[in-house]
Amino acid sequence: MTTLTNPARVAAEPAYARPSFFRHTAYLTLRQLRAAMRVPAFIVMNVVQPLIWLLLFGQLFTSVVDIPGFTGGDNYLEFLTPGIVMMMALFGSAWAGTSYIQDMDRGVMDRFLTSPTSRGAMMVSTLVYQALLTLVQSLIVLGVAWLGGARFDGGIGGILIMLLAAMLLTASFSALSNAAALLARNQNVLIGISQLITIPLMFLSSALMDTSLSADWVAEVARFNPFEWAVVAGREALGADPDWASVWGHLGLLAVFTAVLAWVATRAFRVYQRSA
Repeated sequence: MTTLTNPARVAAEPAYARPSFFRHTAYLTLRQLRAAMRVPAFIVMNVVQPLIWLLLFGQLFTSVVDIPGFTGGDNYLEFLTPGIVMMMALFGSAWAGTSYIQDMDRGVMDRFLTSPTSRGAMMVSTLVYQALLTLVQSLIVLGVAWLGGARFDGGIGGILIMLLAAMLLTASFSALSNAAALLARNQNVLIGISQLITIPLMFLSSALMDTSLSADWVAEVARFNPFEWAVVAGREALGADPDWASVWGHLGLLAVFTAVLAWVATRAFRVYQRSA
């Protein structure tokens, strides 16, 4: 006996509640992972620059911990490592939209949008792919920091929480990059937007320097900086005596920020289709 599906009921269900959403997300994520495996140099390049920053800054600014008022502990490399992990997540995710630009140029995007492919899956698969890349790259950075002498009292639990913060940061800015790609449809514009956003966010945070040593307005702006939320959550979780209220509070803000941007980016598909 054939069971008929009520179209109105299907339309009313949220995308994530439909079985096809999960299947499409898995297929599209595997598609991007296979593409990345064909060009391993891309992954290597994304890791090399953060490692250079970690090793160079870790040595150049060792004496920062001796400055009166510095609250980041007595080992600058330990202070710096969560900031470098989040910088890698931020810069990598800011380029996420380039895959959409390539799909547009090749006509792949139009074929996806005229097929039954879930729009939500198209967006979420990109976020999952970028988060997986961040996970692998973050573990490499942590390993190098450990070899450099950094020790994290937060243990495995603290590391897992820091990785969660990094993946949420990645997902949020990947969604923003995808939305910009769908609206701008131009690689140069996307690059310009990425640089305009990422550089100020990085310096208006405690990734490289304790904000208590910065101008008062920098510390105030940092409170509303999503990048800073991830840095604070990761750094607190790795500490010997974490402020768990701060950790979970900042993770909660990141989760809400990610959900909002993912929704906005998914809606951007409609704008793209109307203007195609």
